[in-house]
Amino acid sequence: MRMVKKVAVVGGGISRYEKPRRENIAEMVAEAVLESLEDYPNLDLSEVDNHVLSYFSDHFAGQLAASWIPNDYLGLTPKGITRVENGGAGPGTAIRAAYAMVASGLSDLTLVTGFEKQGEVSSAKANEFIALASDTDFDFPVGGYYTGYYAAMITRHMYLYGTSEEDMAKVAVKNRNYSLDNPYAQWPVENDFKPITVQDVLDSRVVAWPLKILDCCLLSEGASCIWLASEDVVHKYTDEPVWFSGLGLASDMMRPGDRPDNPGFAGLFPDEYDAYPSHAIKPREPYPDIANFGACRIAARDAYKMAGITDPYKQIDFFEIHDAYDSAELQTYEDLELCKRGHGKDLIHEGQTYVDGDIPCNVSGGLQGFGHPVGSTAIGQTVECLWQLTGRIGEKHLSGKTQVDGAEVGLNHSHAGTGTALAVMILDREKDRRW
Repeated sequence: MRMVKKVAVVGGGISRYEKPRRENIAEMVAEAVLESLEDYPNLDLSEVDNHVLSYFSDHFAGQLAASWIPNDYLGLTPKGITRVENGGAGPGTAIRAAYAMVASGLSDLTLVTGFEKQGEVSSAKANEFIALASDTDFDFPVGGYYTGYYAAMITRHMYLYGTSEEDMAKVAVKNRNYSLDNPYAQWPVENDFKPITVQDVLDSRVVAWPLKILDCCLLSEGASCIWLASEDVVHKYTDEPVWFSGLGLASDMMRPGDRPDNPGFAGLFPDEYDAYPSHAIKPREPYPDIANFGACRIAARDAYKMAGITDPYKQIDFFEIHDAYDSAELQTYEDLELCKRGHGKDLIHEGQTYVDGDIPCNVSGGLQGFGHPVGSTAIGQTVECLWQLTGRIGEKHLSGKTQVDGAEVGLNHSHAGTGTALAVMILDREKDRRW
């Protein structure tokens, strides 16, 4: 997995997440790029030699080949433009594609942008468009919407490990309340800048039991960008680069109902036999069952191996996790191997994933508070990682209260479908860290 060149993030910007945005897709992308140019004045669009753009659905904006429009608007022609689509993991996969271009020597400076515009249609229609990413031959025609899938998956987790609605609600409260300090976040405006409580979550409208409206992420519009540079030219653009030290990308079966006894995981996790609870019938392959995300485990282990990480709980200072549902954040704690399977709930109860805990998670607000404009999400998370690792949260947010003290290493997690595609990346202030 050795690449020729080291790659760093040398700039980034965010165009505020909200719904609806009055700006069109090109204007949102340009707003994010303009912020990056203002924050990193040595960056120059004329020096970009590749542009990689992520967006999820042609349906929302009613525009095919929409990547061409921001590329033209930014004046990047005749430079190469590549659109990457991989569901909710699309922006994470786009970053990986751009990383490969720079690491291989095809590019010295690549601009990565992403956007989504989900406010052109009703929320019901938007959820229908999103559901088209499930299997339209088998799942979608019988009412397959994502909240239903995730409800089934966390219900299985509750049966196996005793996870409760209150456990999930604590995650929602953490993330939404942290977003109140993030001026780029959508939830503060939607909720009139008011904090919420666990009881607020439990009392909110049921969508698909046990998931209620406040257990679910936001439909969003917005854009973001990052600039990736080769180690040969990093010094031209910034004195505070943030380096990629590990990347992983993995997949799982399309339909969650097919995953018990998944042959793709045969023999990969023998230790999980002991973790399986005695009250449940043990499948042939006890991990991931449908209660966890096996692709996350694979992608994370690949990223950890590349970065030299052997103990993510101790060696990674903060995490940006794709919390499309608060239940998924609890499950992902386990799949990132921050705890044993079934013990994700313990981390939130013990305060481990708060800003002053050992493993802060989603102090940007996550998808539930910050927002989820799908094609932008992991790129915006990477910008938040950049600000965390360069100590700029106090400058870019309303205060420094969500700055992780002494942050040196961060993880960004990008998740698609029901865990059908997963991208994980490790970002480090040091170029050549030796553990």
